[in-house]
Amino acid sequence: MENKVKLSRVEKNLTQQQLANQVGVTRQTISLIEKGSYNPSLNLCLEICYAVGKTLDEVFWNEKGEN
Repeated sequence: MENKVKLSRVEKNLTQQQLANQVGVTRQTISLIEKGSYNPSLNLCLEICYAVGKTLDEVFWNEKGEN
């Protein structure tokens, strides 16, 4: 799943570990989400959005046909 987690995290000057600590997962989970290899739950998506100060649409929305 394509997303803008890495871009959003970097804009907030957060490391993967810092973001992971804020949302209650491992650094490896954040890495997998950023690579598109793991589809997080809605609750985790929302926690990530709160941590980076963006909306769900800004971080996770893709238009149909985009990957």
